[in-house]
Amino acid sequence: MKKQVVSVLLTAAMATGMLAGCGSSTTATSSAASSSSTAAASSTAAASSSSAAEESTSSSSTAAVSSASTEAVKSTSAAASTGKADGTYALVPKSAGNPFNEREADGFTQAVEAMGGTAVVNYPDQATADAQITVIQSLISQGVDSIAVAANDANALSAALQQAKDAGIAVCTLDSDVKAAADRAVFCNQAGVQEIGQALMDAVLDISGGEGQYAILSATSQATNQNAWIDAMKQIAASDDKYSKLELVEVAYGDDEPQKSTDQTQALLTKYPDLKVICSPTTVGIAAAAKVLQDQGSSVKLTGLGLPSEMKEYIGDDDSHSCPYMFLWNPIDLGKLAGYTSIALANGTITGAEGETFEAGDLEGSPYTITANSDGATEIILGQPFKFDPSNIDEWAEVY
Repeated sequence: MKKQVVSVLLTAAMATGMLAGCGSSTTATSSAASSSSTAAASSTAAASSSSAAEESTSSSSTAAVSSASTEAVKSTSAAASTGKADGTYALVPKSAGNPFNEREADGFTQAVEAMGGTAVVNYPDQATADAQITVIQSLISQGVDSIAVAANDANALSAALQQAKDAGIAVCTLDSDVKAAADRAVFCNQAGVQEIGQALMDAVLDISGGEGQYAILSATSQATNQNAWIDAMKQIAASDDKYSKLELVEVAYGDDEPQKSTDQTQALLTKYPDLKVICSPTTVGIAAAAKVLQDQGSSVKLTGLGLPSEMKEYIGDDDSHSCPYMFLWNPIDLGKLAGYTSIALANGTITGAEGETFEAGDLEGSPYTITANSDGATEIILGQPFKFDPSNIDEWAEVY
């Protein structure tokens, strides 16, 4: 890549010289005509000094080209190390009004601006694939350098993302991936699918006392991250006898809308009077369910993935609190990871191939290495799911 940039710079320098020559030709011709007598009178002197002049000119030209080449290499090296500081990098979250998405956007913006770039965060007007497609097409027309998207559907965004790639825009995903690896360069994954599934399944086992009915309150039925975690939970439960006395009665969908999640929680309580645990792997769903359960003094307990600041009043290991403990990661850091990844893709530091490594600013896991995921595509894993319980919820609620 350095050779290509040097070639471009030298070609530009030659073109500049040619343009300068063309621009001065009229003046040079006029000057030569008016001074022909003087030139003839001094031809002998000119001839005697021409050899020395040519030698001096040749030496100066060689030095100039050498200096230009050196400066070009220096400039190229600097560009490679600092990234594409003047680029425009876009983020398309799942939906507006979702605190998790908003904190992702904060992190993304912080990372991009720290590198000298311009961050654009465009929320879809609904948590649907169609709304995201509209946003993506708008960003393509704006000519942004990269698009990072938290997909609302695993398949529906394919054509729009291919259009972005065809336009020379770097594409990555975060939080929720697309199904086709060809639609994006790499997925910024908050934590490994199996690790999340294991943490949630073990929490259900623990909170239920090892037996009884449990339900899952998810986001949308098309959310790829939710579906992957739920599938992992089911596989884990089926693979070990210690989960054999647990019964999954329903997977309900609140579409990441507070009111619908509230309604779905109430419906689960009505339909399943023997329900012991609700597991909600979505920050909107868990907050809505926590309020319903706690306000009603329900014996049903809750776990899942939630924001500490929203769940602080519901976390506790006594009967007056609805959620003994939950898990999550830092959405700000996930947004930062997507920001640094977008820049690295746009400036050619990485392509999304397995084994590539890149720096990600002040993130604890930096440098990050791209790994293969279970689908044969590639991902960058931010870290492990983190447990929030009565011992640390107050501290973390002040962070996010």
